[in-house]
Amino acid sequence: MPGPTPPDWTHHKPALWADYQVAEQDIVHRLLAQGAPTGAQRARIQDTAHALVASVRESGEAGGLIAPFLQEYGLSNREGVILMCLAEAMLRVPDPLTVDALIEDKVTTAEWEQHLGGSPSGLVNLSTRSLMFTSRVLDLGEGGGLLRAAHDMVRRMGQPLIRTAVREAMKILGHQFVLGRTIGEALEVAAKRSQYRYSFDMLGEAALTQADADRYFKAYSAAINAVGRAGSVDADVIGNNGVSVKLSALHPRLEFAQRDRVLAELTPRLIDLARLAAGHNIGLTVDAEEADRLDLTMDILGRVCAAPDLKGWHGFGFVVQAYQKRAWRLIDLLTDMARGADRRLMLRMVKGAYWDSEIKRCQEQGLADYPVFTRKVNSDVSYIAATGKALSRPDAFYVQVATHNAHSAAAALVLADGKDFEFQRLHGMGEVLHDRLMADHGRPCRIYAPVGAHEDLLPYLVRRLLENGANSSFVNQIEDDAIPVEKIVRDPFAVVEGHTAAANPRIPLPRDLYGNVRVNARGIDLADAQAVDHLYGAMALPAVAGRAAAPILGGRTTEASGGEAVFDPADHARQVG
Repeated sequence: MPGPTPPDWTHHKPALWADYQVAEQDIVHRLLAQGAPTGAQRARIQDTAHALVASVRESGEAGGLIAPFLQEYGLSNREGVILMCLAEAMLRVPDPLTVDALIEDKVTTAEWEQHLGGSPSGLVNLSTRSLMFTSRVLDLGEGGGLLRAAHDMVRRMGQPLIRTAVREAMKILGHQFVLGRTIGEALEVAAKRSQYRYSFDMLGEAALTQADADRYFKAYSAAINAVGRAGSVDADVIGNNGVSVKLSALHPRLEFAQRDRVLAELTPRLIDLARLAAGHNIGLTVDAEEADRLDLTMDILGRVCAAPDLKGWHGFGFVVQAYQKRAWRLIDLLTDMARGADRRLMLRMVKGAYWDSEIKRCQEQGLADYPVFTRKVNSDVSYIAATGKALSRPDAFYVQVATHNAHSAAAALVLADGKDFEFQRLHGMGEVLHDRLMADHGRPCRIYAPVGAHEDLLPYLVRRLLENGANSSFVNQIEDDAIPVEKIVRDPFAVVEGHTAAANPRIPLPRDLYGNVRVNARGIDLADAQAVDHLYGAMALPAVAGRAAAPILGGRTTEASGGEAVFDPADHARQVG
């Protein structure tokens, strides 16, 4: 059975489908018209954001290792890209010879000297000296004879040490973003920082087999029990720590084509986890994933919300990705879902972490448009608009504003107008900003805390490094005194209003991917319910009488003789020509 019957939200589907791959300008114009703060609010947001950045810079608090490291080695310089490539590859290369070749290929081609003394962090400068030394040891240089032989000996003796050091450095870098290797270890670390709330996430990507799904289900169950035992049943569910889960980890076929199977198999599992969390009075949040899974995810969430034995528990939550064009309308659907089930949903507002894969998927499949914005500033506008709408409905949502951006945080403070909500940040990012938000504005903060061993770390690490390494990253800019505060806290609505084109002109539509060479082949999005319905309708049409294939010579069809009947491969009783 697919689970309890959810509140009816089918009237929202046409609007959501229409916005799935709609033209970017249509959504942006709607957000500017319907979701923009008033002029007075925008002025207050600017003042609040400016004060936040100034407070961060004046506090003198250290932002950890990552911020100064990525200020020096970001994606805007060659050496930063080299280190990102090492981080992406090192943890999944199994044999030492390949690791040695990888390190030599990357480290010896960089100009580390230009970064020497460039960072205010002594640890970063020491790292630069280590990279310079490593490059010199591995670079054989020119010449021969005894000098070459001696250099070769030093190189061979140094390779195992360098390999071990670089691998350990990658682990250290990765664990800047991971709270603990096990849930027990993570809870111990969290207990030392009791001023924060936590949402624990068991690291790992999508399940590929049922065995993977079973393993993740056990890990989530164990995490819920551990977090529940460490919390208080009598406390408000909002004040307790919680657990985040991914639906793709709980089922190996989380896709539209398997909708009936997924509803029948995954819904009961998610309800079991929700019951477990409700029994401990802690929160359970379902992470958002790729855009093509949103429709199916809503079907599952609706059934969990409707489960009668979860009535009275207000710890169930979902994540809204503002970079999706459907975010504005999704708030309306979730509002009806919450009110229809007589519950208050925890709603985590994020900007989104799968942008590059969303763009590539649409280009590969030759789809009509993208489900996400192609300009980052459009995502910022969507984030503020959708967050403001959610904050205006406190009966339906407890809003969790997940951001490391001072302007977005300031917008939430102004638009909340005294209503309760919390800020969220990723472990290892945005520490100083969120410390100031708690100290200066008295708002609670929850840390999204990944838990897992380094073997599970790679995909998460790469996403965080790419997110932080970009020179436009707010985390990369806020502690850099060389960047004016006005540039950091620019009003995204003003920026968007100044654009002549809403979409990014450097990212062509999927059909125009090859420019003037040719039109990209058009595909069918099998995750789009409307496209699938249209396809089924075309397949169900009766065969055209007299349809026959014939040779074409010189551009003209010639008469065929002795042709053979052709049958539908899915229905051998149906002749199609």
